[in-house]
Amino acid sequence: MSGFKNLFKQTFIYGLATVLPRMLSFLLVRLHTDESVLKSVADYGDVSLIFSYFVLFNVILAYGMETAFFRFFNKEDDKAKVVGTSSISLIASSFLFFILALTFQNQIAEFIDIKPEYINLVIWILLLDALVIIPFAWLRANARPVKYAIIKIFNVVINLGLNLFLLLWLKDLATESSVLGAIYRPNFEINYIFIANLVASAVTLLLMSSFYFKIKYTFDSVLWKQMMRYAFPVLIAGVAFSINETFDRVLLDKLLPENIAKTEIGMYSACYKLGMFMTLFVTAYKLGVEPYFFSHANTENPKKNYARILEYFVIFGSAILLGVVVFADILKVILIGNEAYWKAMVIVPIVLLANLCLGIYHNLSVWYKVTDRTKFGAYISVFGAILTLALNFWLIPIISYVGSAIATLSAYACMMMVSYYYGNKYYPIPYNLKKMGLYLLVSTAFSVISFYGYRENYFVGISLLTLFLFLVMMLEKNELKLLIKSK
Repeated sequence: MSGFKNLFKQTFIYGLATVLPRMLSFLLVRLHTDESVLKSVADYGDVSLIFSYFVLFNVILAYGMETAFFRFFNKEDDKAKVVGTSSISLIASSFLFFILALTFQNQIAEFIDIKPEYINLVIWILLLDALVIIPFAWLRANARPVKYAIIKIFNVVINLGLNLFLLLWLKDLATESSVLGAIYRPNFEINYIFIANLVASAVTLLLMSSFYFKIKYTFDSVLWKQMMRYAFPVLIAGVAFSINETFDRVLLDKLLPENIAKTEIGMYSACYKLGMFMTLFVTAYKLGVEPYFFSHANTENPKKNYARILEYFVIFGSAILLGVVVFADILKVILIGNEAYWKAMVIVPIVLLANLCLGIYHNLSVWYKVTDRTKFGAYISVFGAILTLALNFWLIPIISYVGSAIATLSAYACMMMVSYYYGNKYYPIPYNLKKMGLYLLVSTAFSVISFYGYRENYFVGISLLTLFLFLVMMLEKNELKLLIKSK
């Protein structure tokens, strides 16, 4: 039990590093959707579309090396060699991308229909973000979540502060200062959003730069080939995940009539952010649990621990699903003040459930990570991406962004089930399917009743949430006693 308490402690700190910055970034949603900042829902659709490409290229530039780093850092005796090899690899690949992308930035801009000035900023941001992948992974591998959290939070504080300054205050201050007057440009809001991101990324790299001064630059080509063989399926899986997570915006832009596409993307992206409450939990849990998977792979009876971890995840995730659904209409007022975006609120329960399925999939993925069968992760992710694309092409022309939300849920649910099937075949783990299935079924049913049947009836919603929590307490009381008593 003490191992679980340590895991929960690290997950809590990583959660602060993920949840608090994302909570601050929710303020950016409120800021960017304000009609006094971005003039229309379509403008926010443009920003969302660019960030969709961000997700894809971040995955490509990482090319699975972060996960490979964890695997080999725990596997190899010479850890300095793992750090040096992975760092040199990412430095070289990042600067190669940077040079090529700057050289062909006009062609890239024309191909994806984004202004070259935005592309230039995006290229710089991608470079800076890629250079901190291994330093942050090193902090996680060495169980230094506090430093990790502080730097991550500082990054978003800078980003948020600059967004507020550039989008809200600069225009008024420019009339009083010649220096600020030289900085201010009218109708430059989208550029300012990415400039703020660029400065935050630069400061983050500066804070992490000490890592590059203290490591040994030892490159082992044999080790690198082994890491790349391990990482390549992770890259394929990552690209597929980015398609599942963000490519629906691109398809909405291509498949909907031009006069409504950007507006639909704007509404969808803003309300999709409410589903991010689940994503925050999933990401925080993943950050804490991934090193745990590898470090405990060779301990006594790791499968029993893996099973219990997933059970805890399902409990917390199911509670978050129901809790956010019950209070969704309060959260929308806080996070998306502009009523022009609220039409897309119908997708919120779907997106929350989809991200819960994704989180379960991440937990189930332990079987192919600790057995070095990462190719299965790629196969499953590609299957999910194909399903996502097929359903989007089918449903978007019929029901617009609701079709995208349904496609995301369908893909993640199917990936979850396929992963369980193959995991049970190659690395069977004694999951308590009946209990987890009960939690999922009750939480989902209560969410449907609350949102689609008694929406904004908080007497019904809170009663259902209380009943669910009571069910958990009754079924988990023995486990809770053990966890509290453990040292």
